[in-house]
Amino acid sequence: MNAHHLPSRPRPRRIGALAFATSALVLTTAAPALAHTEVSTSDSRALAKNVTLTFESEAEAEKAGFTEIRTVLPKGIGPGDVELKQAPKGWKLKRTDDGHTVGGPALALGENAEHSVVVRQLPDATSLAFKTVDTYEGGKVSRWIKVAPEGEPKPENPAPLLRVESAAAGGAPTASPSASPRPESEAPDSDGKSPSKAATSDDGSPWPAVGVIIGVCLVALAGGFVLFQQRRGSGTE
Repeated sequence: MNAHHLPSRPRPRRIGALAFATSALVLTTAAPALAHTEVSTSDSRALAKNVTLTFESEAEAEKAGFTEIRTVLPKGIGPGDVELKQAPKGWKLKRTDDGHTVGGPALALGENAEHSVVVRQLPDATSLAFKTVDTYEGGKVSRWIKVAPEGEPKPENPAPLLRVESAAAGGAPTASPSASPRPESEAPDSDGKSPSKAATSDDGSPWPAVGVIIGVCLVALAGGFVLFQQRRGSGTE
């Protein structure tokens, strides 16, 4: 009896691997990596005095350099508690109602914006969020203002976050000339308006979030296709 050779079919495992790889590629290309702004400190202990905070904003604009970095100070640090220590040449610090700006002549294309300030004293807290608005020559704005509740995933466009350690023995708060109570606020746009309803991406575009949704849908479809192939294969064996 002659055996009939049936056309070979791709195995379900191979199909699943191919589908997974395709979906992963879509996820990585649909949601491009975003630039970021970070903060570091010379002393991370609560109630530490004369602490240097260094802020660095990664350049992302393709046709312009930074001209200004605006920072909203967290509760416990007032505008009068901050002095400029280091900044790009020609940049100056200007105090605002809820923080300060550091800016000046536009930086070279692709150059990160880095500056340092000295804070009179860190507050007694476990973490400090410094909501930041980066402005480029020509008016492009990137907002790093989102703060996730404790235990939740890191949000898109996160505000620079500083983790604070326990205070040293004998540490005590020092009276501040500008420590009057004030509510936490969103960092404003360059025109002074609140960006609380800003788009999900740093340039006002919702595409990163849409790309993630599309990628998740493709992963679900790939899984369903693999299950279908497995059931089909078991039925013909």
